[in-house]
Amino acid sequence: MKNNSNHHFLFKNLKEKRMSFERVFEHIKEFMRSEPSGKYRLIIGTDSQVHPRQTTFITGVVILNEGKGVWACIRKVVVPRKMEHLHERISYELSLSEEIVSLFTEEKKNQLIDIVLPHVYDGASFTMEGHIDIGAGKRNKTREFVNEMVTRMESIGVEPKIKPNAFVASCYANRFTK
Repeated sequence: MKNNSNHHFLFKNLKEKRMSFERVFEHIKEFMRSEPSGKYRLIIGTDSQVHPRQTTFITGVVILNEGKGVWACIRKVVVPRKMEHLHERISYELSLSEEIVSLFTEEKKNQLIDIVLPHVYDGASFTMEGHIDIGAGKRNKTREFVNEMVTRMESIGVEPKIKPNAFVASCYANRFTK
């Protein structure tokens, strides 16, 4: 019997409204197989927006073939209260990203690596990044959380990126939180 522990993870994009994680993973593999010699970055990042009665979290899952295109989807989570404490919100954003990263088991990551492996001498590559919607700039309210959040991403084997390089969290996911 197939393990359905991922059934509560529903993703969507402009073409499909209710995708399971398995379906998302199939899309990623299809996208990579269409050009196995690509330079692929699998990027997961979450952003949030506080509304009057709730806080909306959007996690973006993006497979990017540098300079050649992208396939992406989102997962939406709504917390039925205003999360006004910045550290709590940033930490929860990261937890949601960590949850999605954990679905990419070693077996799944190896399946993706196996697509590009025969083409590494042609420049093919595969990396996994976690985009965190925080910045280290002096005027950035989130700068005090950078070390903690970056360490959390690194500890799960994902290359952390913060603003201005965290575009999946700060741009893509952000568009859907409004």
